[in-house]
Amino acid sequence: MSSPKITFIGAGSTVFVKNILSDVFHKPALKQARIALMDIDENRLQESHFVIDKLMKSVGANGIIECYTDQKEALKGADFVIVAFQIGGYEPCTVTDFEICKKYGLEQTIADTLGVGGIMRALRTIPHLWKICDDMLEVCPNATMLNYVNPMAMNTWAMFEKYPQIKQVGLCHSVQGTAEELARDLDLNHQDLRYVCAGINHMAFYLNLEKKQADGSYVSIYPDLLAAYESGRAPKPRMDNNPRCNNIVRYEMLKKLGYFVTESSEHFAEYTPYFIKPNRPDLIERYKVPLDEYPKRCVEQISKWKKDLEEYKQAESICMPESREYASTIINSIWTGTPSVIYGNVKNVDLIDNLPQDCCVEVACLVDANGIRPTKVGAIPNHLAALMQTNINVQRLATEALLTQNRDRIYHAAMLDPHTAAALGLEEIYSLVDELLIAHKDWLPEWINQ
Repeated sequence: MSSPKITFIGAGSTVFVKNILSDVFHKPALKQARIALMDIDENRLQESHFVIDKLMKSVGANGIIECYTDQKEALKGADFVIVAFQIGGYEPCTVTDFEICKKYGLEQTIADTLGVGGIMRALRTIPHLWKICDDMLEVCPNATMLNYVNPMAMNTWAMFEKYPQIKQVGLCHSVQGTAEELARDLDLNHQDLRYVCAGINHMAFYLNLEKKQADGSYVSIYPDLLAAYESGRAPKPRMDNNPRCNNIVRYEMLKKLGYFVTESSEHFAEYTPYFIKPNRPDLIERYKVPLDEYPKRCVEQISKWKKDLEEYKQAESICMPESREYASTIINSIWTGTPSVIYGNVKNVDLIDNLPQDCCVEVACLVDANGIRPTKVGAIPNHLAALMQTNINVQRLATEALLTQNRDRIYHAAMLDPHTAAALGLEEIYSLVDELLIAHKDWLPEWINQ
C-alpha cells in the first residue's frame, strides 16, 4: 500500500505537531508518510522540522518531510489536512481579548470557545479556514480535513455551511480525556470504562458512563463519582498538575444535572451564568474558578518550550508515547480500512433530535475506508439540550455574521452569551464589542469595520 501525504497547517505549533505526528509514526502503515509542514513563521517552522525529523528517525519511520510557507503548495496532492493554528496568536490578539474585556468588568478564564473572546476568535479565524477550503478544492479536493482549531463548533459550522463538499471533522480530546480523569478519580483503569457521550463541543455529556465488573457486566459509575465527591476523595489533582485548576465546577454540575460534562471546569465556568459574576469573589473562591487561566498558560508554555527545544537539540533521539488525540487513528482507519470509533464534531443531520438540525454536534463516529460516519443518538435529556441551546444561539449568530456579512449579528451573539449577559448591560456589551472590533481591525475581514 502506498503512503499518504499529510499536510499540517500551523506546523509552527511545535508541541502539538510533535504529539500528532508521533502518533502517526507509531502506525506501521503510516511510517513512510509524506509530511508537509506549513507555517507563516519560518523560524518556528524550522524548529518543528528539526524536532519532527529527529522524532521520525527515533521511531524508525522513513517518510519525507517538506516545509512550506505557501499554503497552496503545501496542500497539493494531500490526502489528509491537519489544521492547528491561532490567528493573531497569544500576542497581540488573545492579550487584547482579555485586557479589554477586563476593563469592562467581564472576567474570563480561557476565552477561546464561547463568550466575547470566543466570538472574536471566530471572526479572526473562520475566513482563514475558508481560504484553506478554497485551496483544498483546487489542489486536493478529495482530502479529509482534521480540524483542531478553536472555537471548534463555530469553525466547523462555518465550514460545512459554506463548503459542504469538503470532507472535514472537528477534533477535540475532551471526551476521551475526561473519561481518563474520572477513571483516575475512582482508581479505575480507563480501559474498563465504556460510555455514550453526546452534545456540542466542550458541552457534551456522558449519557451512559459505566465500569466493567469482575463478572464482565457493566454498572454505572455515577453513584461512585457522587459518593467520592461528597467524601472529598474526588476530584483528585489534575493529571497535568496545574495547581490553579480543579473539577469542582463540573462535579457541582453533576449534582445538579445528573450527568458529567466533558470539558474542564475552567472552560465550563464561562459557558454559563452561574460561576463568574461582578462583585462576587465568593463564587470564585467557592468554585475555585481560575480567572485569566489561558494567558497564564501561554506564558508558561512559551517558557517551557524554550527549555524543551534545547533539550531536544542535545538529545540523541526523541521518543514519545502515543497521545489520546484522534488524528492518527482517523488517518490509519481511512487509509487502511481498519475500523475505529472516535468522537467528532459534525453537522447535526438527524443525529441529536432535540438540537437544531443544522448546528454542530459532537457524537461518536465510525471510521473506515468509507470515511467518517457519525452515529445517531436520538433525543438527549431535555435539560441538557436546553443548556446547550444557550451556547448554540451564540454559535449560530457569530457564524451567521460571517456568512452573511451582517455586523449586527456580532452584537447579537454577544448579547445572548450567557456569561456576558450575566455580567454586563446592553450598552456595555455594545461598547465592548465596538472597542474589540477596532482593536482587532488588522485581523478581521474589511467589511466589519467599514
